[in-house]
Amino acid sequence: MQLNTKYFGQIAYAPEDVLDFPDGLFGFESEKRFLLLPFSGSQGNMLCLQSVSAPSPAFILMNPFSLKPDYRPVLSREELKLMGVSQSCELCYYVMCVAKEPVGESTVNLRCPVVVNPELRRGTQVILDTTDYHMRHRLEEFSNGGGESVAGS
Repeated sequence: MQLNTKYFGQIAYAPEDVLDFPDGLFGFESEKRFLLLPFSGSQGNMLCLQSVSAPSPAFILMNPFSLKPDYRPVLSREELKLMGVSQSCELCYYVMCVAKEPVGESTVNLRCPVVVNPELRRGTQVILDTTDYHMRHRLEEFSNGGGESVAGS
């Protein structure tokens, strides 16, 4: 299958590459099918969550553990059940990034991660029940975040 994307132009993908988001994403509840595409040169730490229905929406995601190694998201029992696992550590986590210039001004949302079960090809976005993480952490807060380039900005 072919898809026109926001950041990568036209790409080919297989139906089994699609992630299903039964509830969509916050503010994009009608968007339920996405591809997770890594940006070149990011060592898998910066990705695009690309809708398969159109070039937009396409979200920049980051690996939160590359920014904050002690990041410890904990999901509720209901969220774990929805994702088909028994423990939070069985899932993959990504955080949304709002790219700005200069790069250090870009922000990530550690409070509302995108969570993926790669085995089931299912995703969701959650709000963590903690005050440890906020919705707008500037990249310059992280020791390795301020000097890296944000793709697509």
